[in-house]
Amino acid sequence: MMTQCQFRNARCAIVGRAAVGGSLVALAVLLAVAPAAAADLAITVANVANAQGKVLVAVCTPETFLGPNCPYTAAEPARPGSVTVVVHKVPPGTYAVQSFHDENQNLELDRNVLGLPKEGVGFSNDAPMRFGPPRYADAALTVAEPVTRTTLTLRYLIER
Repeated sequence: MMTQCQFRNARCAIVGRAAVGGSLVALAVLLAVAPAAAADLAITVANVANAQGKVLVAVCTPETFLGPNCPYTAAEPARPGSVTVVVHKVPPGTYAVQSFHDENQNLELDRNVLGLPKEGVGFSNDAPMRFGPPRYADAALTVAEPVTRTTLTLRYLIER
């Protein structure tokens, strides 16, 4: 037989569960309707050699770094000096940026017979390239809302 105190606690527990369940449903609806968090990443690319072609940037995860399938990309027409390229709707997190000056606009980083880039290349944090491409950890940067700004310098590895 249930006493009045036990009945009251059982009733409170049921009401409390209903309130928590209702709160979870309301939270799920809000999350479904709320826009996903995203930032703009403004990348100033310095040392652009000329006005030929475009400056391309790619914002990469550890898995996609140094490859062609980085999830966030953008481009701007090249001009001597600096070009700012803005990548929109990047979820906050840690990424590495890779960039190149696509002078002939073929959307590929052209290389010589030794595999060295014929076009200017650069990485976030001006990550060092010692006998090969940089490590992700050296190029990694944190992207936060609403805007994150960074600068990188293109390096032309072959005499122009």
